[in-house]
Amino acid sequence: MFRLMRELPEDGPDVEWLLDLAFAPGRTALSSYRLREGVPPVAELCTIARDDYGALAGCIRYWPVKIGEARMPALLLGPVAVHPTRQGEGIGALLIRETLRRAEELGWERVLLMGDPPYYGRFGFSRDHVCDILFPSPYNPDRLLGKPLTEGAFDGCRGMVQSWTS
Repeated sequence: MFRLMRELPEDGPDVEWLLDLAFAPGRTALSSYRLREGVPPVAELCTIARDDYGALAGCIRYWPVKIGEARMPALLLGPVAVHPTRQGEGIGALLIRETLRRAEELGWERVLLMGDPPYYGRFGFSRDHVCDILFPSPYNPDRLLGKPLTEGAFDGCRGMVQSWTS
């Protein structure tokens, strides 16, 4: 059994260790990390999963970004990680579903991510929503995905994804 809880500052070292384990320390060189620099994550959505023994089994974080000249607000989902010994147990899916539900309740309209289309497609993410959206280089356009949380959320969304502070 797993308990989902909001990530607290004292969870930071455990979360960073899990992210390094899942993605390797070079993960911070990715363009998505440049969008996160100097911007706090959306604390209400950053969630961890701990098992019955208190061990960290998974985590998910979200960051605010803006899209194009209109500076339309969006969430950038990621990273999401599950401990290698706990993969295949549905922890990642649980984290994604629960936090997307919460994001909608908080009034967010759209979510972006850089990820695997077959995996994230089952949560409603698609390339169809982001055809006119660009991501800072280098990036693979086939991996840029979006999910509307409200009807028409991506209508008029076009241009470059920018840091929340840009």
